Amino acid sequence: MDTMRDRFISTVSQMLDEDPRLALVLAEISRDGFGPAERAHPDRVVNVGIREQLLVGAGAGMALTGLRPIVHTFASFLVERPFEQVKLDFGHQGVGGVLVSAGASYDWPAGGFTHMAPGDVALMDTLDGWTVHVPGHPDEAEALLRKAAAGDDRVYVRLSLQSNDRARPIGAGTGFTSAREGAGGVVVAVGPMLDNVLAATEGLDVTVLYATTVRPFDGAGLRRAVGAGRAADVVVVEPYLAGTSTAVANDALADVPHRVLGLGVGRAELRAYGEMDEHLAAHGLDARGLRERIGAFLGR
Repeated sequence: MDTMRDRFISTVSQMLDEDPRLALVLAEISRDGFGPAERAHPDRVVNVGIREQLLVGAGAGMALTGLRPIVHTFASFLVERPFEQVKLDFGHQGVGGVLVSAGASYDWPAGGFTHMAPGDVALMDTLDGWTVHVPGHPDEAEALLRKAAAGDDRVYVRLSLQSNDRARPIGAGTGFTSAREGAGGVVVAVGPMLDNVLAATEGLDVTVLYATTVRPFDGAGLRRAVGAGRAADVVVVEPYLAGTSTAVANDALADVPHRVLGLGVGRAELRAYGEMDEHLAAHGLDARGLRERIGAFLGR
């Protein structure tokens, strides 16, 4: 199976051939994969070098001319380093574009903390008007990329090496879908967390909701899963900073007695390289760690 990043390269290369409105801005990362596209569309595929502030600014400038920019690099260099440009060049100027990251929270541990971005979605959440997609499979990444490229709004697509075994349907909307039905609580699994959540909740009487779009947050879908007039226990499992979505989950259930537990990447920096699976386990995001924490929260 190809990775989400592989699928991003092939999908965007094809879309550049099909849609003259699309443009791609790179900062060295993934440039080799886009070599044919750069040669075919030298006016719409631009590599700015290792200049991330310029990367975002150039994308926003293209948007001002009527192009639909797709802007790409590692998450830490796309969201954290040029955050002022994301805030001002896209948000303040009121233009649309698609930011597509790679690297996720710790896809490449050997790169060290400079290449890790567990806080990216929480940071994007401070800005108004951004849709945030977190696919859990390359097929989902392709569908969400095509959907984002066809629009005019501001979209952040977060790609990862971690992937679920199979893709789930991506509908026309942005709502959560049900992966398992139960009556003893609701667990929201975001993107590549789904397989581990399903394994962790095997045998538990819980509903598992699957989310590939986290902003806007599907509060109505969460309320439906909880059920009318019933106290709710909700766990949100995200592949980035723990607690990123607990506030919006609380808001969705403001008039319902409830408890919300946010599971995700911890704030403490792990100062060891290791492998991606070791980081998952260290943050309690493997199936065993999730089982222990979800079970304890639900009293199972």
